[in-house]
Amino acid sequence: MFKRRAINVTQAANTMVSLRHVSCHLADYNNTDEPDHQAAGFSNQCQTCHTTNNWDANYNHNNTGFPLTGRHVQATCIQCHASGQYDGLPTTCASCHLSDYNGTNDPDHEAANFPTTCQTCHSTSNWNSTFNHNNTSFPLTGQHIQATCNQCHASGQYDGLPTTCVSCHLADYNGTTDPDHEAANFPTTCQTCHTTSNWDANFNHNNSSFPLTGQHVQATCNQCHASGQYDGLPTTCVSCHLADYNDTDDPDHQAAGFSTQCQTCHTTSNWDANFNHNNTGFPLTGQHITATCNQCHSGGIYNGLTTVCVDCHLADYNSSADPDHEADQYPTACQDCHTPSNWNSTFNHAPLFPITTGAHRNEWNTCRECHPNAGNFGVFSCTHCHEHRQSEANSEHQDVNGYQWLSSACYSCHPDGREGPNPAPRQEFPR
Repeated sequence: MFKRRAINVTQAANTMVSLRHVSCHLADYNNTDEPDHQAAGFSNQCQTCHTTNNWDANYNHNNTGFPLTGRHVQATCIQCHASGQYDGLPTTCASCHLSDYNGTNDPDHEAANFPTTCQTCHSTSNWNSTFNHNNTSFPLTGQHIQATCNQCHASGQYDGLPTTCVSCHLADYNGTTDPDHEAANFPTTCQTCHTTSNWDANFNHNNSSFPLTGQHVQATCNQCHASGQYDGLPTTCVSCHLADYNDTDDPDHQAAGFSTQCQTCHTTSNWDANFNHNNTGFPLTGQHITATCNQCHSGGIYNGLTTVCVDCHLADYNSSADPDHEADQYPTACQDCHTPSNWNSTFNHAPLFPITTGAHRNEWNTCRECHPNAGNFGVFSCTHCHEHRQSEANSEHQDVNGYQWLSSACYSCHPDGREGPNPAPRQEFPR
Protein backbone atom coordinates (compact mmCIF):
# COMPACT_ATOMS: atom_id res chain seq x y z
CA MET A 1 0.00 0.00 0.00
CA PHE A 2 2.84 2.34 0.85
CA LYS A 3 4.75 1.54 -2.36
CA ARG A 4 1.75 2.16 -4.60
CA ARG A 5 1.12 5.46 -2.94
CA ALA A 6 4.74 6.49 -3.53
CA ILE A 7 4.36 5.90 -7.23
CA ASN A 8 1.25 8.02 -7.34
CA VAL A 9 3.08 10.76 -5.55
CA THR A 10 5.90 10.71 -8.16
CA GLN A 11 3.49 10.90 -11.04
CA ALA A 12 1.69 13.71 -9.40
CA ALA A 13 4.97 15.56 -8.86
CA ASN A 14 5.84 15.28 -12.57
CA THR A 15 2.43 16.51 -13.53
CA MET A 16 2.90 19.37 -11.15
CA VAL A 17 6.24 20.29 -12.76
CA SER A 18 4.65 20.15 -16.21
CA LEU A 19 1.77 22.25 -15.04
CA ARG A 20 4.16 24.60 -13.36
CA HIS A 21 5.98 25.26 -16.69
CA VAL A 22 2.89 25.89 -18.73
CA SER A 23 1.19 27.65 -15.84
CA CYS A 24 3.94 30.26 -16.02
CA HIS A 25 4.66 30.18 -19.73
CA LEU A 26 1.23 29.62 -21.19
CA ALA A 27 1.28 33.11 -22.56
CA ASP A 28 4.64 32.39 -24.21
CA TYR A 29 3.25 29.18 -25.62
CA ASN A 30 0.13 30.88 -27.00
CA ASN A 31 1.95 33.92 -28.40
CA THR A 32 4.85 32.13 -30.11
CA ASP A 33 4.41 32.30 -33.89
CA GLU A 34 7.78 31.10 -35.08
CA PRO A 35 6.63 28.45 -35.03
CA ASP A 36 3.02 28.86 -33.86
CA HIS A 37 2.96 26.36 -31.04
CA GLN A 38 -0.79 26.42 -30.60
CA ALA A 39 -1.63 26.09 -34.33
CA ALA A 40 1.01 23.40 -34.76
CA GLY A 41 -0.41 21.46 -31.86
CA PHE A 42 2.87 21.50 -29.95
CA SER A 43 2.96 19.72 -26.67
CA ASN A 44 2.66 22.11 -23.69
CA GLN A 45 5.45 20.27 -22.00
CA CYS A 46 7.91 23.11 -22.51
CA GLN A 47 10.87 21.08 -21.23
CA THR A 48 10.69 18.93 -24.39
CA CYS A 49 12.35 21.72 -26.36
CA HIS A 50 13.42 24.32 -23.73
CA THR A 51 15.59 24.45 -20.64
CA THR A 52 15.73 26.90 -17.77
CA ASN A 53 19.22 27.91 -18.90
CA ASN A 54 18.26 28.95 -22.43
CA TRP A 55 14.82 29.71 -23.69
CA ASP A 56 15.93 28.95 -27.28
CA ALA A 57 14.58 25.60 -28.41
CA ASN A 58 17.01 22.66 -28.27
CA TYR A 59 14.72 20.07 -29.74
CA ASN A 60 16.64 16.94 -30.83
CA HIS A 61 15.20 15.78 -34.13
CA ASN A 62 17.35 12.63 -34.04
CA ASN A 63 15.10 11.28 -31.31
CA THR A 64 12.20 11.27 -33.77
CA GLY A 65 11.36 9.00 -36.67
CA PHE A 66 13.15 11.44 -38.99
CA PRO A 67 16.77 11.98 -37.91
CA LEU A 68 18.39 14.99 -39.59
CA THR A 69 21.40 14.42 -41.88
CA GLY A 70 23.36 16.46 -44.41
CA ARG A 71 21.76 19.78 -45.31
CA HIS A 72 18.75 19.00 -43.16
CA VAL A 73 20.92 19.65 -40.09
CA GLN A 74 21.37 23.32 -41.10
CA ALA A 75 17.72 23.81 -42.10
CA THR A 76 15.50 25.95 -39.90
CA CYS A 77 12.34 24.46 -38.52
CA ILE A 78 10.21 26.72 -40.69
CA GLN A 79 11.97 25.53 -43.86
CA CYS A 80 10.54 22.07 -43.39
CA HIS A 81 7.49 22.98 -41.35
CA ALA A 82 6.37 26.04 -43.31
CA SER A 83 2.86 24.68 -43.32
CA GLY A 84 2.86 24.94 -39.57
CA GLN A 85 2.46 21.23 -39.19
CA TYR A 86 4.92 19.52 -36.92
CA ASP A 87 3.20 16.54 -35.52
CA GLY A 88 2.62 13.79 -38.10
CA LEU A 89 4.32 15.63 -40.94
CA PRO A 90 5.16 13.17 -43.80
CA THR A 91 8.83 12.16 -43.99
CA THR A 92 8.99 11.31 -47.72
CA CYS A 93 11.36 13.49 -49.73
CA ALA A 94 8.70 14.44 -52.26
CA SER A 95 6.42 15.75 -49.51
CA CYS A 96 8.92 18.60 -49.07
CA HIS A 97 10.58 18.64 -52.51
CA LEU A 98 7.67 18.17 -54.87
CA SER A 99 8.09 21.72 -56.19
CA ASP A 100 11.77 20.94 -56.87
CA TYR A 101 10.71 17.78 -58.69
CA ASN A 102 8.09 19.64 -60.78
CA GLY A 103 10.31 22.63 -61.47
CA THR A 104 13.38 20.71 -62.62
CA ASN A 105 13.85 20.87 -66.39
CA ASP A 106 17.40 19.55 -66.82
CA PRO A 107 16.18 16.90 -67.04
CA ASP A 108 12.43 17.42 -66.76
CA HIS A 109 11.57 14.98 -64.00
CA GLU A 110 7.84 15.17 -64.51
CA ALA A 111 7.92 14.76 -68.32
CA ALA A 112 10.48 11.98 -68.04
CA ASN A 113 8.27 10.19 -65.55
CA PHE A 114 11.02 10.07 -62.95
CA PRO A 115 10.09 8.34 -59.70
CA THR A 116 9.35 10.69 -56.79
CA THR A 117 11.66 8.70 -54.55
CA CYS A 118 14.23 11.51 -54.57
CA GLN A 119 16.73 9.44 -52.58
CA THR A 120 17.24 7.25 -55.68
CA CYS A 121 19.33 10.02 -57.22
CA HIS A 122 19.89 12.59 -54.48
CA SER A 123 21.22 12.69 -50.94
CA THR A 124 20.73 15.13 -48.08
CA SER A 125 24.44 16.00 -48.31
CA ASN A 126 24.38 17.15 -51.93
CA TRP A 127 21.38 18.04 -54.02
CA ASN A 128 23.30 17.20 -57.20
CA SER A 129 22.20 13.89 -58.63
CA THR A 130 24.12 10.88 -57.33
CA PHE A 131 22.26 8.42 -59.53
CA ASN A 132 24.40 5.31 -60.12
CA HIS A 133 23.77 4.03 -63.62
CA ASN A 134 25.72 0.85 -62.84
CA ASN A 135 22.85 -0.27 -60.65
CA THR A 136 20.60 -0.35 -63.70
CA SER A 137 20.41 -2.82 -66.57
CA PHE A 138 22.70 -0.51 -68.56
CA PRO A 139 25.99 0.05 -66.68
CA LEU A 140 28.05 2.92 -68.09
CA THR A 141 31.48 2.14 -69.58
CA GLY A 142 34.06 3.97 -71.70
CA GLN A 143 32.89 7.25 -73.18
CA HIS A 144 29.41 6.73 -71.76
CA ILE A 145 30.78 7.56 -68.31
CA GLN A 146 31.60 11.14 -69.39
CA ALA A 147 28.30 11.63 -71.21
CA THR A 148 25.72 13.97 -69.68
CA CYS A 149 22.25 12.69 -68.94
CA ASN A 150 20.84 14.83 -71.73
CA GLN A 151 23.20 13.37 -74.36
CA CYS A 152 21.55 9.99 -74.03
CA HIS A 153 18.16 11.11 -72.79
CA ALA A 154 17.66 14.08 -75.11
CA SER A 155 14.19 12.81 -75.88
CA GLY A 156 13.29 13.30 -72.25
CA GLN A 157 12.69 9.61 -71.78
CA TYR A 158 14.49 7.97 -68.89
CA ASP A 159 12.30 5.15 -67.76
CA GLY A 160 12.28 2.24 -70.23
CA LEU A 161 14.66 3.85 -72.72
CA PRO A 162 16.03 1.18 -75.16
CA THR A 163 19.58 0.04 -74.39
CA THR A 164 20.57 -1.08 -77.90
CA CYS A 165 23.45 0.88 -79.40
CA VAL A 166 21.59 1.78 -82.55
CA SER A 167 18.73 3.33 -80.57
CA CYS A 168 21.17 6.15 -79.75
CA HIS A 169 23.57 5.87 -82.69
CA LEU A 170 21.27 5.39 -85.67
CA ALA A 171 22.25 8.81 -86.99
CA ASP A 172 25.91 7.78 -86.79
CA TYR A 173 25.11 4.55 -88.62
CA ASN A 174 23.17 6.32 -91.39
CA GLY A 175 25.68 9.16 -91.72
CA THR A 176 28.82 7.01 -91.98
CA THR A 177 30.26 6.96 -95.52
CA ASP A 178 33.67 5.35 -95.01
CA PRO A 179 32.38 2.72 -95.33
CA ASP A 180 28.71 3.42 -96.03
CA HIS A 181 27.06 1.27 -93.38
CA GLU A 182 23.56 1.54 -94.77
CA ALA A 183 24.49 0.82 -98.40
CA ALA A 184 26.75 -2.05 -97.33
CA ASN A 185 23.93 -3.54 -95.29
CA PHE A 186 26.01 -3.57 -92.12
CA PRO A 187 24.26 -5.03 -89.08
CA THR A 188 22.99 -2.44 -86.62
CA THR A 189 24.61 -4.28 -83.73
CA CYS A 190 27.24 -1.57 -83.35
CA GLN A 191 29.09 -3.55 -80.67
CA THR A 192 30.22 -6.01 -83.38
CA CYS A 193 32.80 -3.47 -84.57
CA HIS A 194 32.80 -0.69 -81.98
CA THR A 195 33.30 -0.30 -78.24
CA THR A 196 32.23 2.39 -75.80
CA SER A 197 35.92 3.17 -75.20
CA ASN A 198 36.78 3.94 -78.81
CA TRP A 199 34.40 4.68 -81.64
CA ASP A 200 36.98 3.53 -84.21
CA ALA A 201 36.01 0.15 -85.61
CA ASN A 202 37.76 -2.83 -84.04
CA PHE A 203 36.09 -5.51 -86.14
CA ASN A 204 37.95 -8.81 -85.79
CA HIS A 205 38.01 -10.43 -89.22
CA ASN A 206 39.36 -13.63 -87.68
CA ASN A 207 35.95 -14.25 -86.16
CA SER A 208 34.45 -14.32 -89.64
CA SER A 209 34.57 -17.05 -92.26
CA PHE A 210 37.58 -15.31 -93.84
CA PRO A 211 40.43 -14.92 -91.30
CA LEU A 212 43.08 -12.44 -92.42
CA THR A 213 46.64 -13.68 -92.97
CA GLY A 214 49.82 -12.33 -94.58
CA GLN A 215 49.38 -9.13 -96.57
CA HIS A 216 45.64 -9.21 -95.96
CA VAL A 217 46.28 -8.17 -92.35
CA GLN A 218 47.66 -4.79 -93.50
CA ALA A 219 44.95 -4.19 -96.10
CA THR A 220 42.38 -1.46 -95.45
CA CYS A 221 38.69 -2.31 -95.46
CA ASN A 222 38.23 -0.38 -98.68
CA GLN A 223 40.93 -2.32 -100.53
CA CYS A 224 38.88 -5.49 -100.33
CA HIS A 225 35.43 -3.93 -100.03
CA ALA A 226 35.80 -1.19 -102.64
CA SER A 227 32.46 -2.22 -104.11
CA GLY A 228 30.81 -1.29 -100.83
CA GLN A 229 29.72 -4.86 -100.22
CA TYR A 230 30.64 -6.35 -96.88
CA ASP A 231 27.98 -8.88 -96.05
CA GLY A 232 28.23 -12.02 -98.21
CA LEU A 233 31.29 -10.87 -100.19
CA PRO A 234 32.87 -13.90 -101.98
CA THR A 235 36.00 -15.26 -100.30
CA THR A 236 37.62 -16.85 -103.36
CA CYS A 237 40.97 -15.31 -104.32
CA VAL A 238 39.97 -14.62 -107.89
CA SER A 239 36.92 -12.62 -106.78
CA CYS A 240 39.40 -9.94 -105.67
CA HIS A 241 42.35 -10.76 -107.93
CA LEU A 242 40.76 -11.39 -111.31
CA ALA A 243 42.37 -8.23 -112.69
CA ASP A 244 45.77 -9.51 -111.53
CA TYR A 245 45.08 -12.84 -113.19
CA ASN A 246 44.04 -11.24 -116.50
CA ASP A 247 46.88 -8.71 -116.58
CA THR A 248 49.73 -11.11 -115.76
CA ASP A 249 51.89 -11.75 -118.82
CA ASP A 250 54.94 -13.44 -117.30
CA PRO A 251 53.50 -15.97 -117.72
CA ASP A 252 50.19 -15.05 -119.37
CA HIS A 253 47.76 -16.79 -117.05
CA GLN A 254 44.74 -16.35 -119.27
CA ALA A 255 46.41 -17.52 -122.49
CA ALA A 256 48.03 -20.46 -120.70
CA GLY A 257 44.68 -21.55 -119.26
CA PHE A 258 45.91 -21.31 -115.69
CA SER A 259 43.51 -22.29 -112.96
CA THR A 260 41.86 -19.33 -111.21
CA GLN A 261 42.55 -20.97 -107.88
CA CYS A 262 45.28 -18.48 -107.04
CA GLN A 263 46.19 -20.33 -103.83
CA THR A 264 47.62 -23.16 -105.98
CA CYS A 265 50.68 -21.01 -106.72
CA HIS A 266 50.40 -17.97 -104.45
CA THR A 267 50.07 -17.23 -100.74
CA THR A 268 48.80 -14.19 -98.87
CA SER A 269 52.30 -13.67 -97.47
CA ASN A 270 54.04 -13.37 -100.83
CA TRP A 271 52.46 -12.78 -104.21
CA ASP A 272 55.42 -14.45 -105.95
CA ALA A 273 54.43 -17.88 -107.22
CA ASN A 274 55.42 -20.80 -105.00
CA PHE A 275 54.05 -23.55 -107.22
CA ASN A 276 55.39 -26.95 -106.16
CA HIS A 277 56.17 -28.92 -109.33
CA ASN A 278 56.80 -32.03 -107.27
CA ASN A 279 53.07 -32.32 -106.68
CA THR A 280 52.53 -32.78 -110.41
CA GLY A 281 53.17 -35.70 -112.75
CA PHE A 282 56.58 -34.24 -113.57
CA PRO A 283 58.68 -33.75 -110.40
CA LEU A 284 61.69 -31.52 -110.95
CA THR A 285 65.17 -32.97 -110.47
CA GLY A 286 68.72 -31.91 -111.29
CA GLN A 287 69.04 -28.89 -113.57
CA HIS A 288 65.28 -28.73 -113.94
CA ILE A 289 65.04 -27.40 -110.38
CA THR A 290 66.89 -24.18 -111.24
CA ALA A 291 65.11 -23.67 -114.56
CA THR A 292 62.66 -20.77 -114.83
CA CYS A 293 59.04 -21.46 -115.72
CA ASN A 294 59.52 -19.79 -119.09
CA GLN A 295 62.45 -22.03 -120.03
CA CYS A 296 60.17 -25.07 -120.10
CA HIS A 297 56.88 -23.31 -120.80
CA SER A 298 58.08 -20.81 -123.40
CA GLY A 299 55.17 -21.77 -125.61
CA GLY A 300 52.76 -20.56 -122.96
CA ILE A 301 51.43 -24.06 -122.34
CA TYR A 302 51.30 -25.10 -118.71
CA ASN A 303 48.33 -27.34 -118.42
CA GLY A 304 48.88 -30.67 -120.19
CA LEU A 305 52.39 -29.91 -121.41
CA THR A 306 54.14 -33.09 -122.58
CA THR A 307 56.74 -34.60 -120.23
CA VAL A 308 58.75 -36.38 -122.98
CA CYS A 309 62.38 -35.18 -122.94
CA VAL A 310 62.75 -34.70 -126.67
CA ASP A 311 59.71 -32.43 -126.78
CA CYS A 312 61.77 -29.88 -124.90
CA HIS A 313 65.22 -30.93 -126.12
CA LEU A 314 64.66 -31.60 -129.82
CA ALA A 315 66.81 -28.60 -130.69
CA ASP A 316 69.61 -30.05 -128.56
CA TYR A 317 69.20 -33.40 -130.29
CA ASN A 318 69.32 -31.88 -133.78
CA SER A 319 72.28 -29.64 -133.06
CA SER A 320 74.47 -32.26 -131.37
CA ALA A 321 77.53 -32.93 -133.55
CA ASP A 322 79.68 -35.01 -131.22
CA PRO A 323 78.18 -37.39 -132.02
CA ASP A 324 75.70 -36.18 -134.60
CA HIS A 325 72.45 -37.50 -133.13
CA GLU A 326 70.35 -36.70 -136.15
CA ALA A 327 72.77 -38.07 -138.77
CA ASP A 328 73.41 -41.18 -136.73
CA GLN A 329 69.71 -41.49 -136.06
CA TYR A 330 70.12 -41.81 -132.32
CA PRO A 331 66.95 -42.74 -130.49
CA THR A 332 65.08 -39.72 -129.13
CA ALA A 333 64.71 -41.30 -125.70
CA CYS A 334 67.16 -38.80 -124.19
CA GLN A 335 66.95 -40.44 -120.76
CA ASP A 336 68.82 -43.49 -122.14
CA CYS A 337 72.05 -41.51 -122.20
CA HIS A 338 71.37 -38.30 -120.29
CA THR A 339 70.11 -37.23 -116.85
CA PRO A 340 68.63 -33.93 -115.64
CA SER A 341 71.67 -33.55 -113.36
CA ASN A 342 74.28 -33.65 -116.14
CA TRP A 343 73.71 -33.20 -119.85
CA ASN A 344 76.86 -35.14 -120.66
CA SER A 345 76.08 -38.62 -121.90
CA THR A 346 75.97 -41.24 -119.18
CA PHE A 347 75.67 -44.18 -121.59
CA ASN A 348 77.91 -47.02 -120.36
CA HIS A 349 79.17 -49.22 -123.21
CA ALA A 350 81.11 -51.53 -120.88
CA PRO A 351 78.32 -53.99 -120.08
CA LEU A 352 77.78 -54.49 -123.82
CA PHE A 353 81.31 -54.33 -125.12
CA PRO A 354 84.35 -52.65 -123.51
CA ILE A 355 85.47 -49.95 -125.93
CA THR A 356 87.18 -47.65 -123.43
CA THR A 357 89.49 -50.26 -121.92
CA GLY A 358 91.81 -52.96 -123.16
CA ALA A 359 92.77 -53.28 -126.79
CA HIS A 360 89.94 -51.05 -128.04
CA ARG A 361 90.88 -48.07 -125.94
CA ASN A 362 91.65 -45.03 -128.13
CA GLU A 363 91.20 -47.14 -131.28
CA TRP A 364 88.01 -45.40 -132.36
CA ASN A 365 86.71 -41.85 -132.66
CA THR A 366 83.03 -42.05 -133.47
CA CYS A 367 80.22 -44.53 -132.91
CA ARG A 368 79.88 -44.85 -136.70
CA GLU A 369 83.21 -46.62 -136.87
CA CYS A 370 81.65 -49.74 -135.32
CA HIS A 371 77.98 -49.03 -136.03
CA PRO A 372 77.77 -48.32 -139.77
CA ASN A 373 73.97 -48.33 -139.94
CA ALA A 374 72.72 -44.93 -138.74
CA GLY A 375 69.97 -45.22 -136.17
CA ASN A 376 70.44 -48.93 -135.62
CA PHE A 377 73.02 -49.55 -132.95
CA GLY A 378 72.10 -53.21 -132.88
CA VAL A 379 74.11 -53.53 -136.08
CA PHE A 380 77.86 -53.45 -135.57
CA SER A 381 80.93 -54.45 -137.57
CA CYS A 382 84.04 -56.17 -136.27
CA THR A 383 85.49 -57.31 -139.60
CA HIS A 384 86.12 -53.89 -141.07
CA CYS A 385 88.86 -53.36 -138.47
CA HIS A 386 89.98 -56.87 -137.63
CA GLU A 387 91.60 -58.97 -140.29
CA HIS A 388 90.83 -56.83 -143.28
CA ARG A 389 91.16 -59.90 -145.47
CA GLN A 390 88.90 -62.81 -144.81
CA SER A 391 91.62 -65.25 -145.83
CA GLU A 392 93.78 -64.13 -142.94
CA ALA A 393 90.92 -64.57 -140.44
CA ASN A 394 90.10 -67.97 -141.92
CA SER A 395 93.66 -69.19 -141.51
CA GLU A 396 93.77 -68.07 -137.88
CA HIS A 397 90.48 -69.78 -137.00
CA GLN A 398 91.04 -73.15 -138.72
CA ASP A 399 90.79 -74.98 -135.39
CA VAL A 400 87.68 -73.11 -134.20
CA ASN A 401 84.49 -75.08 -134.55
CA GLY A 402 81.63 -73.11 -136.05
CA TYR A 403 83.82 -70.28 -137.20
CA GLN A 404 82.18 -67.79 -139.58
CA TRP A 405 83.35 -64.59 -141.22
CA LEU A 406 80.60 -62.59 -139.45
CA SER A 407 80.75 -59.79 -136.90
CA SER A 408 78.03 -61.45 -134.85
CA ALA A 409 80.17 -64.61 -134.73
CA CYS A 410 83.15 -62.54 -133.56
CA TYR A 411 81.06 -61.05 -130.76
CA SER A 412 79.82 -64.50 -129.77
CA CYS A 413 83.35 -65.65 -129.05
CA HIS A 414 84.87 -62.36 -127.96
CA PRO A 415 82.16 -60.44 -125.99
CA ASP A 416 84.79 -58.77 -123.80
CA GLY A 417 87.16 -57.97 -126.69
CA ARG A 418 89.86 -60.43 -125.67
CA GLU A 419 91.63 -62.62 -128.25
CA GLY A 420 90.88 -65.99 -126.66
CA PRO A 421 87.50 -67.66 -127.00
CA ASN A 422 84.83 -66.59 -124.46
CA PRO A 423 81.32 -67.65 -123.55
CA ALA A 424 78.25 -66.19 -125.15
CA PRO A 425 77.67 -62.40 -124.85
CA ARG A 426 76.06 -61.16 -121.71
CA GLN A 427 73.41 -58.94 -123.28
CA GLU A 428 72.13 -57.70 -126.61
CA PHE A 429 73.07 -54.41 -128.16
CA PRO A 430 70.24 -51.87 -128.17
CA ARG A 431 68.36 -51.43 -131.36
